[in-house]
Amino acid sequence: MLRLSKKADYALIAMKHLAADAANGTASAREIAERYTIPLELLAKVLQQLTRRGFLVSQMGIHGGYHLARPTTAITVAEIIEAIDGPLAITACGPADERCEQFSKCNVRDPLWRVKDRIVDVLQTISLSDMARPDDREQPLTLRMGASGNARPRGRAIEKRSGA
Repeated sequence: MLRLSKKADYALIAMKHLAADAANGTASAREIAERYTIPLELLAKVLQQLTRRGFLVSQMGIHGGYHLARPTTAITVAEIIEAIDGPLAITACGPADERCEQFSKCNVRDPLWRVKDRIVDVLQTISLSDMARPDDREQPLTLRMGASGNARPRGRAIEKRSGA
Protein backbone atom coordinates (compact mmCIF):
# COMPACT_ATOMS: atom_id res chain seq x y z
CA MET A 1 0.00 0.00 0.00
CA LEU A 2 1.15 3.54 -0.60
CA ARG A 3 2.61 5.09 2.50
CA LEU A 4 4.50 8.27 3.33
CA SER A 5 7.83 8.02 5.08
CA LYS A 6 8.08 9.10 8.73
CA LYS A 7 10.20 12.04 7.55
CA ALA A 8 7.40 13.18 5.21
CA ASP A 9 4.87 12.75 8.05
CA TYR A 10 7.04 14.89 10.30
CA ALA A 11 7.49 17.50 7.58
CA LEU A 12 3.72 17.80 7.12
CA ILE A 13 3.17 17.98 10.90
CA ALA A 14 5.79 20.72 11.27
CA MET A 15 4.53 22.71 8.30
CA LYS A 16 0.94 22.53 9.55
CA HIS A 17 2.09 23.57 13.02
CA LEU A 18 3.91 26.59 11.61
CA ALA A 19 0.89 27.49 9.48
CA ALA A 20 -1.76 27.17 12.17
CA ASP A 21 -0.45 26.78 15.70
CA ALA A 22 2.89 28.56 16.09
CA ALA A 23 2.92 31.82 18.01
CA ASN A 24 3.72 34.57 15.50
CA GLY A 25 4.22 31.83 12.91
CA THR A 26 7.60 30.89 14.37
CA ALA A 27 8.58 27.80 16.34
CA SER A 28 11.79 26.04 17.28
CA ALA A 29 12.55 22.45 16.36
CA ARG A 30 12.44 21.59 20.07
CA GLU A 31 8.98 23.14 20.50
CA ILE A 32 7.54 21.17 17.57
CA ALA A 33 9.30 17.95 18.59
CA GLU A 34 7.99 18.15 22.15
CA ARG A 35 4.45 19.07 21.13
CA TYR A 36 4.10 16.11 18.73
CA THR A 37 6.51 13.64 20.40
CA ILE A 38 8.86 13.57 17.42
CA PRO A 39 12.57 12.68 17.82
CA LEU A 40 14.33 16.07 17.92
CA GLU A 41 17.37 15.06 15.85
CA LEU A 42 15.22 13.64 13.05
CA LEU A 43 12.88 16.65 13.06
CA ALA A 44 15.86 19.03 12.97
CA LYS A 45 17.13 17.26 9.82
CA VAL A 46 13.66 17.47 8.22
CA LEU A 47 13.38 21.19 9.04
CA GLN A 48 16.85 21.83 7.62
CA GLN A 49 15.88 20.02 4.43
CA LEU A 50 12.69 22.11 4.15
CA THR A 51 14.79 25.24 4.70
CA ARG A 52 17.25 24.26 1.95
CA ARG A 53 14.32 23.60 -0.41
CA GLY A 54 12.88 27.09 0.24
CA PHE A 55 9.81 26.18 2.32
CA LEU A 56 11.11 27.56 5.62
CA VAL A 57 13.33 30.34 6.86
CA SER A 58 15.60 29.60 9.81
CA GLN A 59 16.27 32.33 12.34
CA MET A 60 19.11 31.96 14.86
CA GLY A 61 19.15 33.38 18.37
CA ILE A 62 17.08 33.44 21.54
CA HIS A 63 13.86 34.25 19.70
CA GLY A 64 14.85 32.17 16.70
CA GLY A 65 13.22 29.19 15.10
CA TYR A 66 11.56 28.41 11.82
CA HIS A 67 8.83 30.18 9.91
CA LEU A 68 7.24 29.68 6.52
CA ALA A 69 9.07 31.19 3.56
CA ARG A 70 5.93 31.42 1.40
CA PRO A 71 2.22 31.92 1.99
CA THR A 72 0.30 28.79 2.99
CA THR A 73 -1.78 29.05 -0.18
CA ALA A 74 1.39 28.77 -2.29
CA ILE A 75 2.64 25.50 -0.75
CA THR A 76 1.08 22.16 -1.70
CA VAL A 77 1.15 18.83 0.09
CA ALA A 78 2.75 17.32 -3.02
CA GLU A 79 5.62 19.82 -2.85
CA ILE A 80 6.29 19.10 0.83
CA ILE A 81 6.30 15.34 0.30
CA GLU A 82 8.54 15.58 -2.76
CA ALA A 83 10.97 17.87 -0.90
CA ILE A 84 11.49 15.12 1.67
CA ASP A 85 10.93 11.83 -0.17
CA GLY A 86 11.59 12.78 -3.78
CA PRO A 87 9.10 12.08 -6.55
CA LEU A 88 6.23 9.73 -5.74
CA ALA A 89 6.73 6.26 -7.21
CA ILE A 90 4.42 3.26 -7.05
CA THR A 91 6.37 1.00 -9.40
CA ALA A 92 9.97 -0.11 -9.18
CA CYS A 93 10.67 1.22 -12.67
CA GLY A 94 10.33 4.69 -14.12
CA PRO A 95 9.45 6.00 -17.58
CA ALA A 96 13.09 5.94 -18.69
CA ASP A 97 14.09 2.78 -16.82
CA GLU A 98 14.39 -0.03 -19.36
CA ARG A 99 16.70 -2.15 -17.18
CA CYS A 100 13.76 -4.18 -15.84
CA GLU A 101 13.50 -7.57 -17.53
CA GLN A 102 9.73 -7.16 -17.92
CA PHE A 103 9.85 -3.57 -19.21
CA SER A 104 8.89 -4.35 -22.81
CA LYS A 105 6.21 -6.90 -21.81
CA CYS A 106 4.82 -5.33 -18.65
CA ASN A 107 1.06 -4.90 -18.83
CA VAL A 108 0.57 -2.95 -15.57
CA ARG A 109 3.36 -0.37 -15.76
CA ASP A 110 1.51 2.27 -17.81
CA PRO A 111 -1.80 2.00 -15.92
CA LEU A 112 0.06 2.26 -12.61
CA TRP A 113 1.95 5.32 -13.84
CA ARG A 114 -1.45 6.90 -14.62
CA VAL A 115 -2.62 6.05 -11.09
CA LYS A 116 0.51 7.69 -9.70
CA ASP A 117 -0.12 10.79 -11.84
CA ARG A 118 -3.67 11.08 -10.49
CA ILE A 119 -2.47 10.75 -6.90
CA VAL A 120 0.08 13.50 -7.49
CA ASP A 121 -2.61 15.66 -9.15
CA VAL A 122 -4.78 15.34 -6.04
CA LEU A 123 -1.89 16.11 -3.68
CA GLN A 124 -1.08 19.19 -5.78
CA THR A 125 -4.60 20.52 -5.22
CA ILE A 126 -4.28 20.48 -1.42
CA SER A 127 -2.47 23.52 -0.08
CA LEU A 128 -0.92 23.98 3.33
CA SER A 129 -3.70 26.50 3.89
CA ASP A 130 -6.27 23.73 3.31
CA MET A 131 -4.50 21.49 5.82
CA ALA A 132 -4.21 24.24 8.42
CA ARG A 133 -7.93 24.97 8.57
CA PRO A 134 -9.44 24.30 11.99
CA ASP A 135 -11.56 21.19 12.57
CA ASP A 136 -9.93 19.23 9.76
CA ARG A 137 -10.23 15.98 11.74
CA GLU A 138 -14.02 16.18 11.81
CA GLN A 139 -14.45 17.35 8.23
CA PRO A 140 -12.01 15.99 5.64
CA LEU A 141 -11.21 18.00 2.55
CA THR A 142 -13.58 17.69 -0.40
CA LEU A 143 -12.14 16.89 -3.79
CA ARG A 144 -14.41 17.52 -6.73
CA MET A 145 -13.47 16.43 -10.18
CA GLY A 146 -13.66 19.22 -12.72
CA ALA A 147 -14.75 18.81 -16.33
CA SER A 148 -11.09 18.30 -17.27
CA GLY A 149 -10.79 15.44 -14.76
CA ASN A 150 -8.59 17.49 -12.44
CA ALA A 151 -9.38 17.40 -8.73
CA ARG A 152 -10.02 20.69 -6.99
CA PRO A 153 -10.46 21.16 -3.21
CA ARG A 154 -13.88 22.46 -2.11
CA GLY A 155 -15.71 22.36 1.17
CA ARG A 156 -14.70 19.89 3.84
CA ALA A 157 -16.15 16.42 3.03
CA ILE A 158 -14.63 13.85 0.70
CA GLU A 159 -16.55 13.67 -2.51
CA LYS A 160 -15.77 12.82 -6.11
CA ARG A 161 -17.95 14.15 -8.87
CA SER A 162 -17.67 14.13 -12.61
CA GLY A 163 -18.41 17.46 -14.20
CA ALA A 164 -18.01 20.95 -12.71
